[in-house]
Amino acid sequence: MVSLLLPLIYLAFISLGLPDALLGAAWPVLHTELNVPLSWSGYVFIIISVGTVVSSLLSDRFSRRLGAGGLTALSVGLTCGALFGFSFSRSFAALCLCAVPYGLGAGGVDAALNNYVALHYKSRHMSWLHCMWGVGASVGPYIMSAALSGPVGWSAGYRSIGFIQLALTGVLLLSLPLWKKAGGGAAGAERGRLLSLPEIVGLPGAKAAMFCCFCYCAGEQTVLLWASSYLVNARGVDPVTAARYASLFFLGITAGRAASGFLTLRLNDRQMARVGFVLEALGIVLLALPLGNTVALAGLLIYGLGCAPIYPSLLHATPDNFGADRSQAIIGVQMANAYVGTTLMPPLFGALAARTTIRLMPLYLLILLGLMLTAHTALCRRTDPAVSP
Repeated sequence: MVSLLLPLIYLAFISLGLPDALLGAAWPVLHTELNVPLSWSGYVFIIISVGTVVSSLLSDRFSRRLGAGGLTALSVGLTCGALFGFSFSRSFAALCLCAVPYGLGAGGVDAALNNYVALHYKSRHMSWLHCMWGVGASVGPYIMSAALSGPVGWSAGYRSIGFIQLALTGVLLLSLPLWKKAGGGAAGAERGRLLSLPEIVGLPGAKAAMFCCFCYCAGEQTVLLWASSYLVNARGVDPVTAARYASLFFLGITAGRAASGFLTLRLNDRQMARVGFVLEALGIVLLALPLGNTVALAGLLIYGLGCAPIYPSLLHATPDNFGADRSQAIIGVQMANAYVGTTLMPPLFGALAARTTIRLMPLYLLILLGLMLTAHTALCRRTDPAVSP
């Protein structure tokens, strides 16, 4: 039964990635139609981020009531409604209102499926699961681009992906009996009692696991947001080339996660994370050294390859580190911290660069990597070794 669900889980993660880049792709046109400043997209992003944090923290509670399948169906349904709401929005206030269910839905499906895969599948499937998210996030902007060139405009882009989410919601609802048979139905007694947030944070190694996710997503999102600006302003790369290589960094993460799935046949989760740390460090060094733009661009790609195995490995190791009965609770707070890192740390670097120089980006990334490596070492010391790749 578990194997029958795997294609559906992959499809759900492609669907999760599809809307993620839509706001950025549509905003240059959308903000002029709504007659709001360009910078106001940040407010929508913050609302979405707060929703993802809240739903991640509540994922254990709702997973116990609805099961992984039910929570996934509900979450995809929320994102579906939000996307249709975006498509009909004709004011900034309406856009902000629709961002609430979108954030809640995205965080819910993310936490539920990551935990389900961590519990029921080998590490390679966690890498491929996150690869599927990259596929969806890569395709979404193309759908929006096609919509922008059509007669309806950005609304059609949101509506098209809304219909995809609607179809997936229907499939998920029809598959609920299958989830129940495979162990993804409503929680049973084996889940143990519900832990409060202070109890979760107080578990040995929990703070380290949370901080690892915070630092990883802070570094990844900082590069996604500022890599082009760094290449143009610090290294003198022309804007077209910089944009192309910033895009390749994202594609490198996706391709790296596809390859990581095969590496997990020989390496366990902790070893995979360490491979990622080494590659990230090498990429940062090449990005910083004054050895020419070709080396700097190569460093950016290598940093992306280093990012690929870290996050999936951190999440997949959670049941081994903390026990299957606590994994949904731990993954929920891990992902909440990841969203906080994504939201806070890239703007913090932007403020730092504005007051000093954007040339500090490699140092900023190196500090985040050092903190993540320290937290990962503490996590390994405070929890039992992973028993399987």
